Amino acid sequence: MFDQDTWVSNPPFFRLFRFNIAVFFAIRSHFTPPQSMTVLPVEKTIVPTTVDFTKLPSPCFIMEERLLRRNLEKLHYVKEQSGCTLILALKGFSLYSTFPMVRQYLDGATASSLHEARLCVEEMKTLAHVYAPIYLDAEFEEMLSYACHLTFNTLNQWERFKNRVTAYEKETLNKISCGIRINPQYSEVETEMYNPCVPGSRLGITADHFGETLPKGIEGLHFHTLCEKDSYTLERTLVHVEAQFGHLLHQAKWVNFGGGHLITRRDYNPDHLIALIRSFQERYQVEVILEPGSAIGWQTGYLLSTVQDIFDSQGIQVAMLDVSFAAHMPDTLEMPYKPRIHHAYQEPIQGKPTYRFGGMTCLAGDFMGDYSFDEPLDIGDRVVFDDMMHYTMVKTTTFNGVHLPSIGVWHEDNYFELLRSYGYETFKDRLG
Repeated sequence: MFDQDTWVSNPPFFRLFRFNIAVFFAIRSHFTPPQSMTVLPVEKTIVPTTVDFTKLPSPCFIMEERLLRRNLEKLHYVKEQSGCTLILALKGFSLYSTFPMVRQYLDGATASSLHEARLCVEEMKTLAHVYAPIYLDAEFEEMLSYACHLTFNTLNQWERFKNRVTAYEKETLNKISCGIRINPQYSEVETEMYNPCVPGSRLGITADHFGETLPKGIEGLHFHTLCEKDSYTLERTLVHVEAQFGHLLHQAKWVNFGGGHLITRRDYNPDHLIALIRSFQERYQVEVILEPGSAIGWQTGYLLSTVQDIFDSQGIQVAMLDVSFAAHMPDTLEMPYKPRIHHAYQEPIQGKPTYRFGGMTCLAGDFMGDYSFDEPLDIGDRVVFDDMMHYTMVKTTTFNGVHLPSIGVWHEDNYFELLRSYGYETFKDRLG
């Protein structure tokens, strides 16, 4: 059976090949299905929504509030039934206007930089769980003021900063629980760019760097090896974690399972996850922490765009948009994956109007396709990309000087609130 979610997040074709991104851009057009090809079964993307896209600014990221609450309720169920600590990973979803709602259901947030940690304190009104590949000397004191948990990437980093942690605790009487990121040398992430366990990985340390005991002052262990995976992947991962670090797990107060748990996906089995967490906590007498990012924003919103031009390019109909795949949806090119478009067929169908969508930058590879529609497109038509709330706004750029999409919320009582719009100053402020 065709599973559209699986196709979008992990396209079968690209599971077979690990492309260098530059090579991918060069040869992708040769592998794009021609307009005469029919891929079966092909489903048209129909997303039930109350959003009236005709009245909204374009381009615009639009978060649908009722869908966010639906996800948060699912996550809260896991948190309550398992007894774990469940926090939002800001690197995946940082729409801070939603933090009051998020805080009703989750325990807080995890930050990977000084600015994310500050955002957590200012907008979520709680101290952050912090992990960063490196901590900077000039930022460290401020970072401590935002943290309740602080995970170090290596023992070197711990040795460098541990005395400053102790001094801060004595001066402020605020306790910070410190941990070390571990690398179990096992990950089922297919795309190497997102795999933290590749040989020579810079993320976390392997078991051979530890002795028989945790370093004095270290209370937790942190691993993050998943990317949009299910609980069965976690189960297989825990086998490796326990085999290599079991003696240290018994000494820890907490173990952070990292992110990549796609708990809000349709086919995810939350009860299996709950059983895994309960069993692990009982076995090692530790607190388990989960920090999903994508799962919070999964299928909660859209990127609205408008057709600006349509022309024939060597037999292919190209529709130019007022958005950029490279600047506004970079994961579509990095992972890569093919995003769903409302009322479009995910693959070209013979006899139906079919288009390749072009982004607005000068990058040759800033395009996506092909898609079929029941009716021809016209200049001015709205094109709505689905599932555009996670790892989009947090990764946008002003490459080529293109404007950033506006950001808005479609509230549960069916009205639109424009949160932010951007102009020239946003572009200029990032340059010298």
